[in-house]
Amino acid sequence: MLVWQKSMKLLVEIYRLVQLLPKTETYGLADQMRRAVVSIPANIAEGKGRDSDREFIRFLSISRGSCSELETHLEACLLVGYLNESDVKDAFSLLDEVGKMLSSLMKKLKNLASKV
Repeated sequence: MLVWQKSMKLLVEIYRLVQLLPKTETYGLADQMRRAVVSIPANIAEGKGRDSDREFIRFLSISRGSCSELETHLEACLLVGYLNESDVKDAFSLLDEVGKMLSSLMKKLKNLASKV
């Protein structure tokens, strides 16, 4: 699935970014960012492996929530000066794309479910 592939690219980008954070954030912000970004493709995969579109939609919703969480972590990194705009540009672009793809897929699945 394309959304899973894009979320894996986002994962690689976030893992690159957390290397730029201060060592004091290893068990704080960096850990939270890694957990949030890993959750995105993991929930897409788990939902796809479930028995129904309804469950798939629920897992896609969890992935979308993790996108929002990750966005907040990135904004925090900017606010406290750990990262700058040029550092996070690609991450925000991928995050926006993945979020839109998740929303679109959820809408499509909901529309298909309502026709059955």
